[in-house]
Amino acid sequence: MSGYARRPEWLKLSPLDSRILGPMRRLTLDLKLHTVCESAHCPNRAECFSRGTATFMILGDTCTRRCTFCGVRKGRPQDLDPQEPQHIVEAISTLKLSYVVVTSVTRDDLPDGGASHFAQTIRAIHDYNRAIAVEVLIPDFGGSRSAVEDVLSAQPAVLNHNLETVPRLYPEVRPQAEYRRSLEVLSRGRLLDDNLLTKSGIMLGLGESQQEVIELMTDLRQAGCDVLTIGQYLPPSLKHHELVRYISPEEFVEYQNIGRDMGFVSVFSGPLVRSSFHAAEAYLLATRKMPRGSGR
Repeated sequence: MSGYARRPEWLKLSPLDSRILGPMRRLTLDLKLHTVCESAHCPNRAECFSRGTATFMILGDTCTRRCTFCGVRKGRPQDLDPQEPQHIVEAISTLKLSYVVVTSVTRDDLPDGGASHFAQTIRAIHDYNRAIAVEVLIPDFGGSRSAVEDVLSAQPAVLNHNLETVPRLYPEVRPQAEYRRSLEVLSRGRLLDDNLLTKSGIMLGLGESQQEVIELMTDLRQAGCDVLTIGQYLPPSLKHHELVRYISPEEFVEYQNIGRDMGFVSVFSGPLVRSSFHAAEAYLLATRKMPRGSGR
C-alpha cells in the first residue's frame, strides 16, 4: 500500500493551522531548540501546540541511525549545544509548563550516547522548578547500562523507551537497533528504581500479526513496563517504510482491552495515539492508579 493511499474516515485530519504552528516555531527557532513534533511530522502537533505543549528534542536534529519509519533527519550530527538545557528551561517558562517531555535523536557518535546531556537537561528543569514532572523518551544508548543509570540519576518522573514494532520487523524498520536490547532499557530502569513509572510505544500497520503484537505486549510486561501507547503507522513520505494496512478503531480497542487484562497500569490505543500525545494526562492517570512511592 502506498504511504499516500486514501485514508479511511477515522484518520481524516484537519489542515494544520499556521496561526497555531507559527508561534511555537518562532519560539523554538529563537531558542535554537527542536521538537520531535515538527521533526517527525506528528499529525497531532497543531493540537498539542494549541495547548502550549511540545516534546523537546535534544542532542540536535540529526540522527545517526536510519530507521525506515522515522521522519527525523539522518546523517552526521553537529556538535552539542551546551546552552540547550537552559534554552529548554526558557521555553518551559514561556509556555508555563508543569509537565515536560524530553526526547532526542540517537547519537551513536557520542561516547555515552548523550546520556549526560539528558541528565543535565533534567537537572536544569528541576533547578528551575522541582515540581515540574519530566518524562524522558530515550534511545537505547547502544546497550550501555551506565548511560541509563546516568539519566535516572537526575530523577525523571517517567522513563520511556519505544519498542516501535515487533522483533521480526526490526531488520527492516530498525536495522541498527535490537529488540532485546530495547527491552533491557526498560527492565534496567525498573531494577534501578522500583517506583519509576516506565513506558513504551509501538506502531501498527507495518505488517505485524496480532499474535506478534500480543507477544510483544507480554515481553513488555515481563520487563516491568507500566504504560503502553499504540498508534497507527503513517509514512512520512514515499521513501519511508511502506504502509501495509490501516488498523480499524475496533482493533485498537481490542488491543487496549488485552493490555489492561495483562496488567498495564494504562494503555492508550488508537489511530492517532503517539508516544508523547497527552503524556501529562497519561502520567496523572497512571499515578492515580499506582501512587509514586508505593513500589511493586
